[in-house]
Amino acid sequence: MASKADAERVTSEDPGHALTDTEALPIPALLVRSGIGGVLMGLANLVPGISGGTMLLAAGVYPGFIASIAELSTLRVRLRSVLTLATIAGSAALAILLLAGAMKTLVIEQRWIMYSLFIGLTLGGVPLVWRLARPATPGLWLAALASFALMSVMSLGSTAGRAEDANTALLLLSGLAGASAMILPGVSGGYLLLLLGQYEPILGAIDTLKLGLLGAGGGGFDTALIMQSMHVVMPVGIGVAIGIVGVSNLLKWLLDRFEKPTLGILLGLLLGAVVGLYPFQQPVAPQPGFSHHGVELSAAELTELDEKYWPLERFTPGAGQFGGALALVFTGLGATLLIARIGAHADDEQAP
Repeated sequence: MASKADAERVTSEDPGHALTDTEALPIPALLVRSGIGGVLMGLANLVPGISGGTMLLAAGVYPGFIASIAELSTLRVRLRSVLTLATIAGSAALAILLLAGAMKTLVIEQRWIMYSLFIGLTLGGVPLVWRLARPATPGLWLAALASFALMSVMSLGSTAGRAEDANTALLLLSGLAGASAMILPGVSGGYLLLLLGQYEPILGAIDTLKLGLLGAGGGGFDTALIMQSMHVVMPVGIGVAIGIVGVSNLLKWLLDRFEKPTLGILLGLLLGAVVGLYPFQQPVAPQPGFSHHGVELSAAELTELDEKYWPLERFTPGAGQFGGALALVFTGLGATLLIARIGAHADDEQAP
């Protein structure tokens, strides 16, 4: 069990470490930073191309999140671990439940604005990982380059998944994939759900659950709607729980034994995630022969196809739009760095 003296020793050995290791944070700062990280993680898991793990890195609670899951899964219960995990999980679940529909609409209708903001938030995590990784070694640079290349290839690939009929096994697999995205920076949960064809069914079930909990007619819980959502929500939730425990323990084991290469991989994933967030792309009307959900649509069917299913095409932004995107990138970057400073003053006071 880590003591205050242990936290002070870690801080004095590596002054930058205090910005990412929650062990030295006072409890109020830990709760604030964990809450912000949880909300960002929840929003990120709703958007294809954004990683929940990246947002936790940006908020500076990633190492504490991994360590807390690993401790609790081995029945080592500490107040800090319980508070960290409960705050992140609770705020992420609330963000997903309340904002699934709104976030989906914003990304579809204001893509360049949202993606520019997400680029800034993502880049804000780079100095946090770098502080953990320094001094750099050849193994770190090689791992970073390899993971950056992998993420770049994945990001440039198509995200048009075929919507399969939901079944328990596929939903369980979707939960496992989503859990991996929450743990691994740079891996997008929404992207993986699109590849599995479960993005729409899962977000639809979450919206149904929200309506059931809030009462579609304003008369309290709607049990029928809640039960209707459970055939999707339950297997996905089980898959998420299993995946989080497994992946976090594996990652902690890798960080303990192969710290530099593992941090290099995380750094490359973080930078590579930005490639898939190119903001200047817009939906274009599909042409005859366009395939949706594995079915080639006729000209009449194409006129009725919702815009959110149209293919994306890159465009050249105007000077004003480019300037606005740049401002949003710096806004997201500044917000991330500001979050990282929460509790840092208290950390500095602890250092000799």
